[in-house]
Amino acid sequence: MNIDTLTKLLSMVADGALPVGQAADQLKHLSFEDIGCAHVDHHRALRKGFPEVIFGQGKTTAQIIAILEKLEQSENIVLVTRIDQEKANTVLSRFPNAQYFDDAHLLKIEKQPPAITGRGTILIVSAGTSDIPVAMEAYLTAKAMGNQVKTLFDVGVAGIHRLFAHQADLEKAAVIIVAAGMEGALPSVVGGLVKSPVIAVPTSVGYGTSFNGMTALLGMLNSCSSNIAVVNIDNGFGAGYMAATINHVGVEF
Repeated sequence: MNIDTLTKLLSMVADGALPVGQAADQLKHLSFEDIGCAHVDHHRALRKGFPEVIFGQGKTTAQIIAILEKLEQSENIVLVTRIDQEKANTVLSRFPNAQYFDDAHLLKIEKQPPAITGRGTILIVSAGTSDIPVAMEAYLTAKAMGNQVKTLFDVGVAGIHRLFAHQADLEKAAVIIVAAGMEGALPSVVGGLVKSPVIAVPTSVGYGTSFNGMTALLGMLNSCSSNIAVVNIDNGFGAGYMAATINHVGVEF
């Protein structure tokens, strides 16, 4: 339940338009709801500004649907991350209003588009085309959280002139997310060009000694650019969420 829904509910009670008993029924699971396979956190949107997000990997389709059935009742937007096409097809048959984004392995139920409440623009940058799936997870997350979001793909250090051609976009961005695999050098370059915070996302893209993203992760953690923070390997969701949080500092959402 979000703050707008709660305010409307309390106003209806105050105006006599909604009996107290009915309001109590709606608030019965305000904290959380035990559905056996999960404790659904209905309070999260009130507490953090965005509803609980379902991590699809490792969950059965039945579990995902059960959690969605509870969240969808009270939230305007619900995300499921790390969900494959097979599971998504079953979920879509149950929720025809849902959308599946194959490139990001993300499913979204959106009753109405979120209002743009973020202060500035979040720019999502990928080093290579192979890094786009992680970048798109960040993009869809930040977009769902009420931000103006732009993308800039395939501008890695192997052809650094491609990045410099977009200097204006880099300088205008309030927050920048950079997804990179291989040696993970691009966030350091971007961080050295701008004053805004840069969130680096190591991806598991690369040959043998990339160690499934560990090389990129260590390189980003050792960056000499002081405006860089690093999230976990392939964690586009975490980067998008953190960028949205930074972009909403001082803003109610």
